[in-house]
Amino acid sequence: MIDNGFSRREVLARIHELDLDENDVRALVLTHEHSDHVSGVSVWVKRWEGPLFASQGTPDARKYLACLPFETFGPGEEFEVAGVRVQTFPTTHDVINPVGFRFSCQGDAIGYVTDTGTLPPGAMSLLRDARILAIESNHDVPMLRTGSYPRHLQDRIISELGHLSNEQAAGALRELVTDRTEHVVAMHISQENNRPSLAVRALAAALGAELDNELGSSATLARSDGGVDLHIHAAGQNRPFTVE
Repeated sequence: MIDNGFSRREVLARIHELDLDENDVRALVLTHEHSDHVSGVSVWVKRWEGPLFASQGTPDARKYLACLPFETFGPGEEFEVAGVRVQTFPTTHDVINPVGFRFSCQGDAIGYVTDTGTLPPGAMSLLRDARILAIESNHDVPMLRTGSYPRHLQDRIISELGHLSNEQAAGALRELVTDRTEHVVAMHISQENNRPSLAVRALAAALGAELDNELGSSATLARSDGGVDLHIHAAGQNRPFTVE
């Protein structure tokens, strides 16, 4: 499990909606200490046993995390849990030691990055050539600049310590996606300053993928060499989403 910002009831509801079993959660890892990512941790661990992982300084940033038995690591270090190799890389956000991950097991790999204003070289290296790439596509810049957020908050979101825009995510895909990549998932989409369709359209345009429907909620890149098609999706905030 990556982060936990929901109530236990909500987490269980989403797990069960995907026909998964909470007893199969073998570890919990944190990206950073903002409350929307960690507020459910202390309740979750009351009825769950497993290792907790966070970057150095992250648990101490919240009193309700500081008392929990986290195993800490430095951004850029790696560890193994349940047979999965977890490689970490630093991201850029307005917290202590934010990180992203690459999960590898038996030749398969998932890249995961949200809550970052940039993609540093270490991030680009570890996110490249993953079969599943979950990448932040937080905001559409014109929507943000003409929306209701005050200017100082707009500037924070757009800054190097903020969040990736659709355009930034799209630009990164040109380097990150390879013939091995089967799924790209647009993550952490703002409900105020973005739309899933805008994120998908931007990512699809960067890769030459065709929209699957008029709504632009998904897109597919058919591989000319007969390889596995690449699918582009948008993960929403209000319901669970899965790829295989």
